[in-house]
Amino acid sequence: MNWDVWLPPVALSLKVSLFASIIVAIIGMLAARFMTQHSFKGKSIIETIFMLPLVLPPTVVGFILLLLLGRGSWIGQAYEWLFAQPIVFSWIAAIIAAVIVAFPLVYQTMKVGFLSVDRHLEDAARSAGGSELQVLRFITLPLAKRSLVTAYLLGFARSIGEFGATLMIAGNIPGRTQTVPTAIYIAVETGETGMAWAWTIAIIAFSFVMLLFTGRRLDQ
Repeated sequence: MNWDVWLPPVALSLKVSLFASIIVAIIGMLAARFMTQHSFKGKSIIETIFMLPLVLPPTVVGFILLLLLGRGSWIGQAYEWLFAQPIVFSWIAAIIAAVIVAFPLVYQTMKVGFLSVDRHLEDAARSAGGSELQVLRFITLPLAKRSLVTAYLLGFARSIGEFGATLMIAGNIPGRTQTVPTAIYIAVETGETGMAWAWTIAIIAFSFVMLLFTGRRLDQ
C-alpha cells in the first residue's frame, strides 16, 4: 500500500470532522437551547427546516450550498474578496458541508438532552438569584452533559462519513479537498481496489470507535 497516497485523505477527513464537529456542536447547542426555551409562531416550520438535511439527498444539499456559496453569490464573492480565493473547492467548503449534514442529528440529540432537564431545578436556581448564564452553566449543562457529549460524537461520526454534499461543493482534489469517502469513490471508479479497501477499513474503524463511545455514553 502506498502510504503517501493513503494518508492525505485520512488526515483531511479527520481535520474536517474535528472542525465541523466543534462548529456544529456550538451551533446545535445554541439552537436547541433557544428552541426549548421559547414558543413562538412558526416554530414548527423552523424545526422542520433544521431537520431537512437529514432526509434530503446529499447532492441536493450540495447543490443548494453551491448556489449559496459559489462565485456568483454575494457570499462567495465576499469570501473571495476577503481571502483572495473562492470558498468552493476548498477544505473550508468541506467543513461547511459536514456541518450542514450533521446539524440535524446534533440538534435533535441536544434538544432531547435539554428537555430532559427538570425545569423546577432551573426555576429554583433563578429564584435564588442565579442569572440565565449561571443557570445554564451550573444546572442545565451538567444535567444534560450525557446528551451533549453524545451529540458531539454523532456529529463527528456523521462528518467523517459525508460524501455527496462534500463532492458537490468541495470537489475531489487530491491533497486539497479529497476526503476518505471521495477517495474511495475514485479508487473504485479507477479500479484501485486495494486502496479502496484500505480507506474503507480506516473509515469503518473510525466510525466504529465513535459509535462505540456513543453507545457507552447512552448506557451510562
